[in-house]
Amino acid sequence: MTGDYQTFRVIYEITSAIICFILLKFMIKPYQMTGENRYLGLPLGFGLLGLTYAISAAAYFQPFGFGYGTLHVQLVLRTFAFLFLSLTYYFSRKSPEKNRYLWNIILFLLIGFFLASLGFVILPDNNLPSYQTLSLFVRIINLMLILYICAHTLRSHIEKPDSDTFWIPLGFILLAISQYAIIIWTLDESYSAFFSALAIRWLGLIIFLIVAYRSFYNPKKNGEKNERNLT
Repeated sequence: MTGDYQTFRVIYEITSAIICFILLKFMIKPYQMTGENRYLGLPLGFGLLGLTYAISAAAYFQPFGFGYGTLHVQLVLRTFAFLFLSLTYYFSRKSPEKNRYLWNIILFLLIGFFLASLGFVILPDNNLPSYQTLSLFVRIINLMLILYICAHTLRSHIEKPDSDTFWIPLGFILLAISQYAIIIWTLDESYSAFFSALAIRWLGLIIFLIVAYRSFYNPKKNGEKNERNLT
């Protein structure tokens, strides 16, 4: 791995992490505005995504990085990030009165499963599969989760068309395309697919950032519409 490529990946992953951490600040607002725990998955999801990109940057920052073994941790974190997001979008269409306790139970169990999975990966002497094998398996799961979010957000936009809600499914569609391109690269080492995936992922994150900024810093919008724009 050349020094130029390492430098590029460190800068790219740090930029992606910064965008996600800014999004975390925005995505916690629906919870603050409504007090509904079902919206906690938004900041949890984007926060974990930002953490995975920060871990990737650290892994590529040799010789001072944490080592490429940490990429296994990154895969686990990213899957749970999309899982938190998909569950949030699922429950956003449900009646909060009827499903509040169900969401709280699922959130509690999911956090417990997340901690157990993370502990298993970071414990020494575990016979983990190779990074490429685990990456292929995890990215297929991620793609399925993102496709569900795409379907959910597209349906919401079709039911109540709005110039802002159009961009949310587009952002997730770009993330889905990015995941698919990485799967292609994992199978046949197509570098055009790999670098396309990086560019498309970054574009998707930028779209989320623009929508979040417009939703919460546009004085013409009210709280209810801000919430709907993101879900």
